[in-house]
Amino acid sequence: MSQWQQIQTLDKTHMDQIDRLYSDDCISMEVRQYLAYWIEEQNWSQAVELDSSQACYLFHTMLTLLDDQLGRLELGEENNANMVLKHNLRRSKLHLGSKYQECPQELANAIDGLLRQERAILSEAFSASQASVESPRESSVATSHQHKIEERLMDMHKTIQGLKCSIDQLGDLQDNFDFCYRTHSRVESTTPASDPARSKTHQKLQNMINKLDCFRKEMLGKIQELLGRSDTLRGLLLEEVVAWQNHQRFACIGDTCDTSLGHLEEWFTKNAEDLFHLLHLLKMLDEMHQKLSYEADPFRNQLPLLVQRLQEQIICLLKSAFVVEVQPRMPFPNQRPLVLKINNKFSVRARLLVKLLDRNHSAEVKIDIDWDTTNLAGFRRFNILTSNTKTLMMDRPQMQGLTCDFKHIVWDYWLMLKEQKICGAGKGNKGISEGVLSVTEELHIITFTLDYCYQELKCQLQTSTLPVVIVSNASQFSSAWASILWFIMFSPDTKDQLFFSKPPVATWAQLSTLLTWQFSAATERGLDLFQLKMLGEKLCGPGVNSQSIITWAQFSKEVTAEPQENNFGFSFWTWIDGILLLIQEHLLQLWKNNLIMGFVSRKREKHLLKKKRAGTFLLRFSESIPNGGITCTWVEFNNDGAPVVQSVEPYTRNELKSLSLPDIIRDYQLLAEKDIPENPLLYLYPDIPRDEAFGPYYKERREASMMEQRKYLNRRLIRVSSKQPGETQMPEVEELSNVLIPNGLLENSEYKMEDILLADPFFSQSDEGQQLLQGPCAFLDFPQLILDESDFQLTPSPENSSSDTVKSEVEDIMKLMFYAKV
Repeated sequence: MSQWQQIQTLDKTHMDQIDRLYSDDCISMEVRQYLAYWIEEQNWSQAVELDSSQACYLFHTMLTLLDDQLGRLELGEENNANMVLKHNLRRSKLHLGSKYQECPQELANAIDGLLRQERAILSEAFSASQASVESPRESSVATSHQHKIEERLMDMHKTIQGLKCSIDQLGDLQDNFDFCYRTHSRVESTTPASDPARSKTHQKLQNMINKLDCFRKEMLGKIQELLGRSDTLRGLLLEEVVAWQNHQRFACIGDTCDTSLGHLEEWFTKNAEDLFHLLHLLKMLDEMHQKLSYEADPFRNQLPLLVQRLQEQIICLLKSAFVVEVQPRMPFPNQRPLVLKINNKFSVRARLLVKLLDRNHSAEVKIDIDWDTTNLAGFRRFNILTSNTKTLMMDRPQMQGLTCDFKHIVWDYWLMLKEQKICGAGKGNKGISEGVLSVTEELHIITFTLDYCYQELKCQLQTSTLPVVIVSNASQFSSAWASILWFIMFSPDTKDQLFFSKPPVATWAQLSTLLTWQFSAATERGLDLFQLKMLGEKLCGPGVNSQSIITWAQFSKEVTAEPQENNFGFSFWTWIDGILLLIQEHLLQLWKNNLIMGFVSRKREKHLLKKKRAGTFLLRFSESIPNGGITCTWVEFNNDGAPVVQSVEPYTRNELKSLSLPDIIRDYQLLAEKDIPENPLLYLYPDIPRDEAFGPYYKERREASMMEQRKYLNRRLIRVSSKQPGETQMPEVEELSNVLIPNGLLENSEYKMEDILLADPFFSQSDEGQQLLQGPCAFLDFPQLILDESDFQLTPSPENSSSDTVKSEVEDIMKLMFYAKV
């Protein structure tokens, strides 16, 4: 950090001292501000003590730099913006010219004194800050690594500015020598060789060429040192790029980290500007060399090598600055990055972090897939439909930087992939594209190629996306995402397309982190230690620890659940992905607010519930449903006081489409002895009243007016389970079909016969009712319902029978069905 930048961070007390320091008319604060780097680079004390010509040179250089600064302000401003600033700078320049024209050493002495007093004030401020408890101001802003980059960039910029002044000074020396040499040549032709003046002139010219040679060697040494510092700086920048790429990789699979490119772009652009400026200075030195050269001239051999080395540094910087800012992603139906489907649109964006563009050169970017097909025998081949070239654009609306966006814009198309048809021998040409890897394990890479040109420096830049998985069917999305997760998490080489020919194993510590990222990214709530312990035991058994090994097959291929009645066995990842989808579609708010325990083993749920009061329940995910299911488990106590844990058959995504889980919990009914319905779900674990926990998520009921003329009876959809008389425990309580219950019925225990009618579902005309009655006998699918032939006898019409007969028949049916109030 420059001395002037440090001064600008001082507190008010020390800034007042700086203000008093520049209250004199020796030099204005505007001049100090705009020439800060140059002023601090010069050796003012040497100019005062030893060399008056050096002081004169510094004086005239300062006036020239002020002219340059005023010219930039004139060109860069419109409508007289900053008029006061330009006026003050112009006045300061005139004041310096009139005051120090005859005695430039006084200016050197004044500036040397100012710099000394500034350092004294800074030292005092630093001592005060060391005694303070507060940390330095910048410590919370950036890391030490970023500070190091900032400081090196400023030092490099300052050194190049000083080098430019030295080149100007070298030019003056060379012009003086050239003038003296030409003058001597003309005089020498008219004077005899024995003239003592000729010998004296020869000696003067020899001294001048010696000084010029020394100056050239000193300058080449500065450039060598500068290129060495540039190498170190580029190494620091490359470390930052690698760190950003790692952040981007893990962000693709759910990690929360900063993937912005603002700082990197600023650093790369500043460094590139300085290097191109240095290249321009080397070309100026080469022009000087072409004008004047002599025996043992150091420019003759060293200058071309320095130019070559500098160009190589610039090209290396540009290559590391060409990155993929946005990895390939489909807009729908799959929102996960790096999983693409053939014949579907996707977008991807490349970015050049060096914002230097030659307006006379079109920066075209070409995109290819599987550019290097070495060792990809058996892989499918793809073509990119629509145009595969785009132009780098600078700072487009809603997008900063020098970017190339392969995406939907005006008169353009999203990219699409189409599988190539590979011709070959054999019956039906089958087997030509078949490889040892499955479709979801083939990794394909999209490559960008840019022919870049700036200030006559040409090079080809190339960057690649992370490997993508290309599927042909939507059913493959889940398996493809599993492949992406495993590759990004465990591959040391981001270009290893044969990764799945021998995938590495993972430790449970690594995999648990990956699973937490998935839930955090998809549902905004990660997994706690108890949930991870249950998942670890499901994969590795009861003895799981952080170093337990999980293979790729265990994670994505091997069956971890026994085949059930309605499904085949499925893998661990299939089960996890089904739960993620279930949460996103139907349970997001409940999961985010920690109302769902989710991953808990049967053994642990019994341990948690048995010490709670009757009616305490928890929600856990089913382990037997591949596409995601959730069940309620509650505790009740039998006659001898022993706890009994009951569970209802899990609810799946299809069922939750028609009725939300909070409404199911609110209206859930269990038929116990005497067919009396009751809701066993009273307290959410550990002891939160049901309506307090789920009340904010209940759907509002529309109360019906008793005066309203209604064609149909009111109803609502609830879930009902039955329990046999005398039954104390069931391994899994079976869920009955949906039953339509009128509002208000369950809240009343007494009914008059003239107030109730049988609610016949077959006359329901609503969409909801039609969905529930897919089967003709679904409504009467009650456990323990036994009918004999007498039950099928024709029942007399109510109009032709006595009221006692009708009442008796209705009471018999009440044991099997619910009623509706008119």
